[in-house]
Amino acid sequence: MTFRKKAMVALAGSTIALGGTVALAVPAHAATARNGVCESGEFCYYYNSGEAGSVSDFTTSVGDYGTDKATCYVFKGSGNGKGLCIKNNAASVWNRTSKPVYVYYNSNYGGASQKIAAGAKANLNSTLKNNDASHHIGALSGTVSGSTVIARAKVWVDAGVPYSQTHLYQGYREDCSGFVSMAWGLAKPGTTTAGMPKYGKYISKSALKKGDVLLNSNPGSQGHVVIFEKWANSAHTSYWAYEESGSKGAVHRVDPYPYFSGYGTFKPFHYNKLAS
Repeated sequence: MTFRKKAMVALAGSTIALGGTVALAVPAHAATARNGVCESGEFCYYYNSGEAGSVSDFTTSVGDYGTDKATCYVFKGSGNGKGLCIKNNAASVWNRTSKPVYVYYNSNYGGASQKIAAGAKANLNSTLKNNDASHHIGALSGTVSGSTVIARAKVWVDAGVPYSQTHLYQGYREDCSGFVSMAWGLAKPGTTTAGMPKYGKYISKSALKKGDVLLNSNPGSQGHVVIFEKWANSAHTSYWAYEESGSKGAVHRVDPYPYFSGYGTFKPFHYNKLAS
């Protein structure tokens, strides 16, 4: 232990008279991230269930743990798993922060997630165990409401923006995924249908809300995505949709659920920052 640290330990929890005044007690030092010890203020992964095995400790959110052993985040504590990349290798966690922490199946805080309450220890559920790719301390910022998604989509419909995979409008590609990227507020020029799954999770038909989408995530011209606004009938066999159509450009129309036949398989999908 250095002289400075020894001095801090000696002073912690006590008061010192200085020139007739009383100095405040010296607070405990902050946690040291990435030292393989789960300290107060950190979010920690364990290689084994029941908070056992090697530890990987964090003081910040991380969007991608990486899989290259030379650069990935690894288990650093002693025990089973030490030195392995933590991505898709963690079995349990301890949240020693003051906020809830969300563990995600995909990188960039996408896919299925598990909420770990402040102070809680937990085994990762059957979906996330050994399938962890990112975590966020506290709720995600920059959320968007379903009403905002629809309002943004309406701007393109009103402007009659044509379909194009090369041209840009408002900085976004004028194709189906560029259109949804714009409405959700993703980075310009927008993701692709193949890249869209990392931004959220598939949901049930009954969970569809304004601003969600029907997604066929195949790459290129084989993929397509449509924004869900509301059901068009009580049987839930059709819905009002906003989309950038290859033949009609930006449109607002009634589509059959999940989409017209002959265009592949479409599934309900929820953007992880959609607040509605």
